[in-house]
Amino acid sequence: MAKVRQDAWSHEDDLLLAETVLRHIREGSTQLHAFEEVGDKLNRTSAACGFRWNAEVRNKYNDAVELAKRQRKEKKRANAKKVKQPVITVPPNEQKETVETTEASEQQSITMDSVIQFLKQLNRDYQASNQSKQSLEQVQQENETLKNHVNELETKLTRTAKQLETVQEDYQVFMQIMDRARKMTVFEDQDSLKSPSFRMDKNGNLQQVADGPNQ
Repeated sequence: MAKVRQDAWSHEDDLLLAETVLRHIREGSTQLHAFEEVGDKLNRTSAACGFRWNAEVRNKYNDAVELAKRQRKEKKRANAKKVKQPVITVPPNEQKETVETTEASEQQSITMDSVIQFLKQLNRDYQASNQSKQSLEQVQQENETLKNHVNELETKLTRTAKQLETVQEDYQVFMQIMDRARKMTVFEDQDSLKSPSFRMDKNGNLQQVADGPNQ
């Protein structure tokens, strides 16, 4: 069956990937074998595991990688010394005890160093995770505050637009009333004006007769 898993990597997935790669480095194996092993366990392709390691996980375990490389070199040197040393016949009981003691010592040394590095890295990851969580919560709060502020501004803008529309309508009505009042005033003034009267004097000149009571 083809591996088509597309979900996000969890912290446990990254931890399994890191532990497997470090183990392969210490044992002198290749990272490709580590990626294939992790891919089988997580139902992911080895390419996806390799991309995740190089892009996201490796930077968090630089110290552990260097330590694993040193342990690999020490292991190679120890194996080389064993090959160069003359073969000494040891009784079966003593040989078994010597091998068990050596293996236990090497295993204890590797395990203690790995545990110390792992705990340090785990603490750094925990701190970084908390900081990221706090930053995310702060951004979400700020985003919610901005949304509320935008909603308030939109409400005020709608209310102001309605008020402006009402003012414009009132202004139009007021201008119509003023126009009608001006026209009525002009008509009344025209009606109040009377045509002037003239009369001719004895010399034949026209004189305007002043308005007033008849004499």
